[in-house]
Amino acid sequence: MDIFEKCYNFTRAEDVKAAGLYPYFRPIQENEGPVVFIEGRKVIMAGSNNYLGLTAHPKVRQAAINAINKYGTGCSGSRYLTGTLDLHIELEHRLAKYLGFEDVLLFSTGYQTALGVLATVATKGDYLILDKEDHACIMNGAMMAKGMYVDYKRYKHNDMNDLEKVLKALPADAGKFIVTDGVFSVTGEIVNLPDLLTIAKKYNARVMVDDAHALGVIGEGGRGTASAFGKTAETDMVMGTFSKTFASLGGYVAGPERVINYIKHHSPALIFSASPTPASCAATLAALDILEQEPELVGKLIKNANYMREGFKNLGFNVIDSETAIVPVIIGDVEKSLMIWKDLYDGGVFVNAFIPPGVPPTMSMMRTSYMATHKIEHLDGILDAFSKVGKKYGLIS
Repeated sequence: MDIFEKCYNFTRAEDVKAAGLYPYFRPIQENEGPVVFIEGRKVIMAGSNNYLGLTAHPKVRQAAINAINKYGTGCSGSRYLTGTLDLHIELEHRLAKYLGFEDVLLFSTGYQTALGVLATVATKGDYLILDKEDHACIMNGAMMAKGMYVDYKRYKHNDMNDLEKVLKALPADAGKFIVTDGVFSVTGEIVNLPDLLTIAKKYNARVMVDDAHALGVIGEGGRGTASAFGKTAETDMVMGTFSKTFASLGGYVAGPERVINYIKHHSPALIFSASPTPASCAATLAALDILEQEPELVGKLIKNANYMREGFKNLGFNVIDSETAIVPVIIGDVEKSLMIWKDLYDGGVFVNAFIPPGVPPTMSMMRTSYMATHKIEHLDGILDAFSKVGKKYGLIS
């Protein structure tokens, strides 16, 4: 059989495009944060992870421009060899201080961070323990580690009883590394970190929290999940990305200096990959400056998200509750979800259509997410558009 045969046989995307319902890979022509221009028209953005709206902030933009003028467009090497700039070192030190950890190491993307950490920290005979709804980067990191004879186990989503059951069944003397989302990317739910840490300590397991959707969203001054629960000192490691709150591109892992040093000298994902660009680092530093100087942006973000949560509920929609920037509206049926997405888009609102296999078969949804820079007229416009499609498709009365 030709290895390409499955590629030629895949026509699902073309079928959906032909029906005019394809919601993916829509090119944005201009981005102002809460409003974007797509296919020549203005659309309210209700699907971005630009949580504090900093991609359009003049200080962030200017920092990236200044970095290009000083360093050029790229580093042309890995961190291990010729690709380390003083900007990388400065950002690592700044983040370690901000987050309250001994040390930080930068990666080129958040996805790469998970691959680089899991497949390096866990070695033969160790166990990775994952929440069943962890992000794909964590799952793929575990699969890479499995190729090096590291076993991984999964426990029911946010179910601490099941976590303990999994840990109890493992060899007492084996290395154990629990890796969980802090804020789960699809539902916006927050991990039960206090109970997880208690169980981890009982079974001598280490813990890493992925704060991709938590940094700048929850915790003191937006410092993330561990901060939100007052558990920073008890949390071994935190990883995250610069592609959301920090309005840039790149990833990081924070933890004990000795552990970070080990990853720095053993992780193929770091050693054999080009380092984050000067513009990315400078933009992240500028975004961190703004977050530290204007922590009230976090409050504005959550206020906007809560306004939308209550607005959807009042209209009669089925909404997954959380305390974060993510507000999923459950539709259920795949075809209906795609039609609703198209009607919302035609009505001037862009959201993310999540359908299987990204969600369970009956949980197709419009995953909406919000920014600190959304204004009330944007939010009301989104609710108005949802009200129309909800009534049209019989989701609300």
